[in-house]
Amino acid sequence: MSVAPNRGADNRRAGRGTDNQRAGWGGHAHRALHAAGVRQIAYVPDAGLSALLALCEADETMRTVLLAHEQEGPALAAGAWLGGERAALLMQSSGAGNCVAALSLIRTCRFPFLSIVTMRGEWGETNPWQLPMGQGTQAHLEECGVIVSRVDDEARTFEIIEAAAAIAFESQAAAAVLIGQRVIGAKSFDG
Repeated sequence: MSVAPNRGADNRRAGRGTDNQRAGWGGHAHRALHAAGVRQIAYVPDAGLSALLALCEADETMRTVLLAHEQEGPALAAGAWLGGERAALLMQSSGAGNCVAALSLIRTCRFPFLSIVTMRGEWGETNPWQLPMGQGTQAHLEECGVIVSRVDDEARTFEIIEAAAAIAFESQAAAAVLIGQRVIGAKSFDG
């Protein structure tokens, strides 16, 4: 796990990554995370998360943390809570399966947990390797005790993430928001 430098001041001076309106669903997601007081953003890189990550890196109130593996995310969220901060894990659906064992920490200790998951293996998917986990992400998370919501309409991103954050942080529960492939767009696969 490594902490990415917060390039907020540099991005603001250069005028990059600060306009939530132009960032699509990522802008709405950033506003919801900011409003919920999320300060630590754990992530595994994914092109679908790039606009949201740029906004989080530009936000001086947030620290982005690059993870080697998704399963480090639940432990980071637990540690953030114990240290008096709120965290969110950002990942692609293919990484959700890597968190199954780590989510037992969240469930057993009742730590708040919030995750935003960009979906693959759905609408318009052309990569056969993405289909199994993409089709099973919601069921896997729910089996681990995570309350799952979906965004299939970009305009509802803020309200759905805001509600999931309330569930996570006010009820000390695990919540995940799946961002549907119709919202993030389908990637092409030439394989």
